[in-house]
Amino acid sequence: MIILFVAGLLLGVVSVIFALQNIDVVTISFFSWHLTGSLALILLLTITTGVLIAILLLLPEFIKNYFKYKNLKEENVDLAEELRKQKELTVFAKNTPPTREEISKIEHGEIYDTSK
Repeated sequence: MIILFVAGLLLGVVSVIFALQNIDVVTISFFSWHLTGSLALILLLTITTGVLIAILLLLPEFIKNYFKYKNLKEENVDLAEELRKQKELTVFAKNTPPTREEISKIEHGEIYDTSK
């Protein structure tokens, strides 16, 4: 955590030095718009706009991956429960053939007691 703080602090210092060294006033023309300001401010605005556009382009993929991850997690829980049931049935079947009542108990999540 301290490393991120130090990295952020260094990035802030470099940004301030960059802004102080690039105080020239420039005019940017885009179609009929004209924007006048310091070079550092114009560059900061341009970089911020680029980051926002990139985030908006990547957002649908992030959302899709989130829901896919959520579904896979639920499927993993279901498969783990099915595996537990199968293991219990396998251990139980080695000793004696199960009755329908015992199979029903195992399928409803009740743990079979092998000490009987």
